[in-house]
Amino acid sequence: MQVSGRHGLLSGLDKAWVAAWLCLSLALAWGQVAEHGMKYNRLLITNAMVVEGSGIPASGPWDIVLEGNRIIDIQRAKELGAHRGNAAARIDAKGKYVLPGFINMHGHLQDSRARIKMPFQYQYNLWLACGITTIRDVGSDKAKAVIERKNSEADLYPAPRIYLYMWFPGGLTQKEIAESIRELKQLGADGVKFHQLDRATFQMAAREATLQGLKIAHHVGVKDANAWDDIAEKTTTIEHWYGVPDAALTQVQSFPPEFNHSDELHRFRYAGRLWREANPDKLRDVLQAMAEANVAWDPTFSIYEACRDLQRAVSQPWFDEYLHPALEKFFTPNPTYHGSFFWGWTTTDEVYWRENYQIWMKAVRDFAAMGGIVTTGEDAGFIYRMHGFGFLRELELHEEAGFRPLEVITHATHNSAVVLGQGEQLGRIKRGFLADLVIVNGNPLENLRILFPPVKTRFLNAAREVGGVEWTIKNGIPYHAPTLLAEVREMVVKARQDHASTGKTEAK
Repeated sequence: MQVSGRHGLLSGLDKAWVAAWLCLSLALAWGQVAEHGMKYNRLLITNAMVVEGSGIPASGPWDIVLEGNRIIDIQRAKELGAHRGNAAARIDAKGKYVLPGFINMHGHLQDSRARIKMPFQYQYNLWLACGITTIRDVGSDKAKAVIERKNSEADLYPAPRIYLYMWFPGGLTQKEIAESIRELKQLGADGVKFHQLDRATFQMAAREATLQGLKIAHHVGVKDANAWDDIAEKTTTIEHWYGVPDAALTQVQSFPPEFNHSDELHRFRYAGRLWREANPDKLRDVLQAMAEANVAWDPTFSIYEACRDLQRAVSQPWFDEYLHPALEKFFTPNPTYHGSFFWGWTTTDEVYWRENYQIWMKAVRDFAAMGGIVTTGEDAGFIYRMHGFGFLRELELHEEAGFRPLEVITHATHNSAVVLGQGEQLGRIKRGFLADLVIVNGNPLENLRILFPPVKTRFLNAAREVGGVEWTIKNGIPYHAPTLLAEVREMVVKARQDHASTGKTEAK
């Protein structure tokens, strides 16, 4: 190396060589900066504030070592020198919070809406960009879902891990019920989704599912079955809230003579007047029995929010850049599309639904206080709810229901993992657990809203500068949320152009 002048200053060429040598040395010592979608034998996350997932306070800074698809070590940042030199890549989480990957307990795989094609990758990118590393699919095309689950397990493309609770058709004889449940088992179902079954059918189907080792998600609906039947059959989760207030009625609900349950405007209008008719003492008994029977509750507050505030629902700021034309058409009021019933919605309907939410949220809070397990799900693709964004709104609504942010994160991670039967490897940041993590720009315990991707709005001159998920790590693979969202924006632009000009996206 040449020395310049009596002060021993380096020449320009020597300085460049030293800088390159320092960069190489740091890269070897620390590992390269992680790249989107790359698999690494060992990935290091440094300087992280960690929310472990079980309700204990955040702590840190920690270094988290991932090897393959597992968390192999968590140590104080200053104590992990041995691992720093072995990492193939690293993510610096200084100033960021790291959470377990979110688990969406009520998802639907959808490759079209309103007869318009919509690629699975659209919703996968949105889910991952919002920190969701696992979904429980509760009803979709069975053959396609099995393929998607297999591809996700193999990490062939960015996608959350998938658990399949396959749709049970209903309307079957006793012999056909058993055969149908066994067929779902043979197809590879992890569980069964029951929807609006009469009591006798539900009892027979639930017992066969239990015999086959299949878990049960039940959307009870307005039938003679209710939460007492779920308690008796040890249902895994009650979806939404149907069946809970029904089990606490003194009489049948007070429907008007012209009520038609097949008319969705009627159905949702009077669903908003049900909770006020539940007897508080009977309701307390129902909730206590659910908790004691280990029947979990997946309330999906988010999916019905349009019923109490339609203006908020139709003006969500992320619609501008991220709403696929298939969803836009499906959301437009139309009796052909499930959940698109707002052609006659009134102020009175919203007033009743606001009261409905107050009683419903108190019931979920009381259930949790009794020892009941509460989970999180979004049911996106219906009623103005987009994938991922709907899930993050669900977390905010759990806080509105009276749960502290630490409890909300537990609902979205550890509780949901336990209900899936995966509590020993999912839902917590812990040695030996699967490497499913969310790295957030900021502290979500201070404000859950920072989990949302930054978006521009009419009243903000620029996108929010802080907040949002930066990285979602699923199965040890880091996915860069801004990159995923940029890909979604490209999908949406192309789909809008195609749909407007040639109709190429029309599904046959």
